[in-house]
Amino acid sequence: MLIEIDFNSEEAIYIQLRNQIILGIATSKMQEGDSLPSVRQLADTVGINMHTVNKAYSVLKQEGFISLDKRRGAVIALNIDKLQALEEMKHQMQIILAKGRCKNISREEIHTLVDEIFDEYE
Repeated sequence: MLIEIDFNSEEAIYIQLRNQIILGIATSKMQEGDSLPSVRQLADTVGINMHTVNKAYSVLKQEGFISLDKRRGAVIALNIDKLQALEEMKHQMQIILAKGRCKNISREEIHTLVDEIFDEYE
């Protein structure tokens, strides 16, 4: 698993880590049941604090992407609650679409962009 952190980004490191793991799952680079590196191992590999990795793993657990097991550590375990996921996506998309609307991005441009991104996951 290759994790790249942009230390110059305004986005928090734990969010970058979370997002890269979610993208890894979506693009099938990581599969259900795969173990993630230990907190210490990932922190050392990426060059970040262990507390940052702990926070990312905690968020991923809360969001239903991983489970934390004393023997196996962090494991990809998708909690599939489609209705909850759709509701969360709707909330996030409302903000993203509002930003696009403010920048005069058309419905067609948004549809094209969504199709392009979705095709990356197939």
